[in-house]
Amino acid sequence: MSLVYQKRLRGWRFKLFNLCLGFGHALVIFNAGAYIAMLPRVAGGLGVPPSFATWTQTDYMIALALAFPVGGWLARRFGEYRPFVPAFLAFALASFLCAYCTGFYSYLAGRILLGFAGGLTLPLGQALLLKEYPDRRKSLGIGIWSLFTLTPFTFGPPLGGWIADNLGWRWLFWLNIPAALAIAGIVGALLYRRGHTRSWQRFDSVGFILSVMLVFGLQTLLNQGNDWDWTDSAYIRSLIALIAATLIYWVVWELRVRRPFLDIRLFAHRNFAIGVFILFTGFLYFQGLLSLLIVQLQLAFGYSSWEAGLVFLPMAICAKPMASVLHEIVKRCDARLLASANLLGFAATYFWLSRFDDPDSFAQLFWPKLLEGACLGSFFVPMTALLLHGLPAERQWRALELANLLRIAAGAIGIAVQGIVLYRRAPQHLTRFAENHGAFELADHSALSTLNFLGFTEPAALTKYAKLAGRDAVLHAMNDAFWMAGCVFVGMAALVWLAHPTRTPVKVSDEQELRRETQELLAEEA
Repeated sequence: MSLVYQKRLRGWRFKLFNLCLGFGHALVIFNAGAYIAMLPRVAGGLGVPPSFATWTQTDYMIALALAFPVGGWLARRFGEYRPFVPAFLAFALASFLCAYCTGFYSYLAGRILLGFAGGLTLPLGQALLLKEYPDRRKSLGIGIWSLFTLTPFTFGPPLGGWIADNLGWRWLFWLNIPAALAIAGIVGALLYRRGHTRSWQRFDSVGFILSVMLVFGLQTLLNQGNDWDWTDSAYIRSLIALIAATLIYWVVWELRVRRPFLDIRLFAHRNFAIGVFILFTGFLYFQGLLSLLIVQLQLAFGYSSWEAGLVFLPMAICAKPMASVLHEIVKRCDARLLASANLLGFAATYFWLSRFDDPDSFAQLFWPKLLEGACLGSFFVPMTALLLHGLPAERQWRALELANLLRIAAGAIGIAVQGIVLYRRAPQHLTRFAENHGAFELADHSALSTLNFLGFTEPAALTKYAKLAGRDAVLHAMNDAFWMAGCVFVGMAALVWLAHPTRTPVKVSDEQELRRETQELLAEEA
């Protein structure tokens, strides 16, 4: 029989423990944010098209999402300490595979393992940290942990771009190895022989396997649809049929089993269904558009990885302060009002970005991204209050597991979806440009005349002009994607009012307040 977790760390051991857990949490999230700025260089290094390199980010996030509920089950079954250390050892191993492998598919397998191992550590690390704080100081622990949540993601792109430009993109993984090994070793030494009261809850292995097949199948469909010309391919049609059959069987299985891997019965609650839909759709557009912009700034507009990453630095200015303010406001205000205002802020941001017409103007991106950072910081708190409203306490953790899986998976799906939007819209804008500037009109075109004046021969001038036309088509396609996102967020700002009001009393018990803060923090992770 295992010993119950009793004696807490003190002094320098307690400080070192906080530092290691916070740094480990930041490391996992940093690997998601920093990698976005590296995608064009990863494609060049592996010798694959940019669309193939995108798989390595989307599949990483899918694995991260699937690991989240698994981490919760492992914590209940074995305690947080025992799976946490092996998870970081697996993280180090996966980083070595990513740094060493030169083949695309072996590298992709390493990225998937890296995402799954990292995803396990997120709920385990938070639970480990809070156990070391006495009840009266757990709010302090939550505040410290929150510092390592949004910050690594917002600072990730510029730092990842700097690593890619100056050290090489594989150095992201070489740097992971000693960091992950140090975290595993120090935490293992500090908590050596710690016990835990085990819960003999059965793991829904069939539900987990079906979830893996469903989510990875859908992501594979979105990743490869453009390359295989969608329904004109027998492979894509077969994949669609497999996904549909898996979805039906998965729903039937999860509804009949007593302790499902994911509790989809929660969708019978109106607030949960509306809140999760908005959380899923909002993160789909946010993550997808972030990736689209940072990649196309490099591929189409000639930015370096570092310069493209700097575009997202303004988001770090307002994200965390807004989250801190919303933690207090949501106690006294209907979450529907806060969520609606937040969604309208996102809509304003994307309508603003849809007017982007000068790729060389940093100011055209700075101010919208500053507003987007404020919206990101105020997004999770009201959404968490909305989707958990009306659920009994014993089901709220299962609700957060499902919501986090869908939110993180939405980020991966969004990257693929926005790639499809660009793939469809850019040729249409290029065709429209060609219709307005026919081949026989090019000789009199002012831009072509300017190129001739600058010393370009006529064939070279035509080639240069074609590149400029392609760049213009990408710019207009991106603006279309931002405009569509703005319309969707306006619709969601109206949809949120169909949920039940969530006004909570000003006076709540310390235990309820602590649980609320912990739930909000868990919803912001990854």
